[in-house]
Amino acid sequence: MSQRTTPPFRADHVGSLLRTPALRQAREKRARGEITADAFKEIEDREVKGVMGKQEAAGLKSITDGEYRGISWNIDFLERLDNVESYTGEHKIKFQTGGAQPQPIQLRVIGKLGGHKRHPTVHFKFLRAHTAGTSKIPIPSPSSLHFRYGRDAVPESLYPAMGGFYRDLGTYRKVVRAFADAGCRYLQLDEVNLAYLCDPSLRKVISDRGEDSEALPPIYAGMINAAIADIPPGMTITMHLCRGNFCSNFVATGGYEPAAELLFNTINVHGYFMEYDTERPGGFYPLRFVPKNKTVVLGLLTTKSGALENKDAIKRRIEQATKFIDLDRLRLSPQCDFTSTEECNVLAEHEQWAKLRAIVEIADEIWS
Repeated sequence: MSQRTTPPFRADHVGSLLRTPALRQAREKRARGEITADAFKEIEDREVKGVMGKQEAAGLKSITDGEYRGISWNIDFLERLDNVESYTGEHKIKFQTGGAQPQPIQLRVIGKLGGHKRHPTVHFKFLRAHTAGTSKIPIPSPSSLHFRYGRDAVPESLYPAMGGFYRDLGTYRKVVRAFADAGCRYLQLDEVNLAYLCDPSLRKVISDRGEDSEALPPIYAGMINAAIADIPPGMTITMHLCRGNFCSNFVATGGYEPAAELLFNTINVHGYFMEYDTERPGGFYPLRFVPKNKTVVLGLLTTKSGALENKDAIKRRIEQATKFIDLDRLRLSPQCDFTSTEECNVLAEHEQWAKLRAIVEIADEIWS
């Protein structure tokens, strides 16, 4: 298959998009009991179809549902795993802001992990049925059920040794296979925690709670490889690396160097969406480890503000990256979601679409 027709595409995006006012109002009304579940779903379906059409109009080839059907990039998916429940509790990993933090929703394990309470492909089937583009599904990486909570979320009565818990997170393999069987050929794992572990301050958080921060990256790599071990030929798995994204704020800093060799040569994904919009992720030097059969999507346009980047400046950044990786193995995208939860980043919808159109235009000019 040609590079132009196989994901990740020259111009691509992470997946989650600003929620429309109509969707947010409908969800608030539903929470207050002012509209029925059926009425809410009708609005939700309409808004999902609308955001899909806007992606197509912007020139994107990968089409998502904007993650319009959930309130969080990770909670909605993870709490549907068998024997995982959500509850209200204090955040242990905080965003670097004196302002708001995400809703205090936490997760914990209440039984042996085994499957998925609700079939995970329902939303994908709707997406696939309503676009001629390539349907893309982002889901949280299996490490997301551990990093933020640690042993506090995993009772010793269920898992005396954490190795058993890590092994049972292989239940992700069933979920990934279910997407494949439903026809999904482009799936993205949102893996923020390996990027977090490049930050010395967050490694200290892990050490302070009694865990070995140096041991976690290979453990997470093993879980990811187990999760994607049963995919069919022609299915693309990418990984999105992020340092936190809530209301235009972040959690971590630090370049990719501490995890680069493991990221690129141990984990068996096909491509990487990498945050590169600020100084926080460091330089492009770690890209020297990327093997010839993998691609890197440079997240050079920020989703944390609405100011549109200069095209020539973006092209110069891509040129800088080619000192360490061939241009043919590079792609372009925003650095992250435009919103990871219902609380949107600090930019307007028209600014979001301007950035996505600019990505398509820049990619066409570079790779045409």
